[in-house]
Amino acid sequence: MAREEKSLFLQFFGDSARFRMIDFLLENRLRDFTKTEIAQGAQISWASLFNHWEKLEQDGMVKVTRSVGRVKLYQLNDRSPVVQQLKNIELALIKAAADEEEDAVSMKVKARVRTKS
Repeated sequence: MAREEKSLFLQFFGDSARFRMIDFLLENRLRDFTKTEIAQGAQISWASLFNHWEKLEQDGMVKVTRSVGRVKLYQLNDRSPVVQQLKNIELALIKAAADEEEDAVSMKVKARVRTKS
């Protein structure tokens, strides 16, 4: 499966199946998904999802949002202290990347101004 450029979250934590699932759910935190949709969205195999899912449930990181027939839909559990910290880390990574980008642009502008003077 071809992956796009890794998110800041995956660059920081590593590109494991568990972090891919968490990253997918973080990026889509307002929606709920079946396990199959999570595996597809995270671009992992069903077996990988199955190997890590129980731990995510035991740690309280995912929750059932609703059932449609026999199918359960899930999303990250915003009440989990671990999920709250992961969201804070994700925001800090985004802010750091934005600040780094702003500094790079500022340096380029300053360099252009110096070369024109």
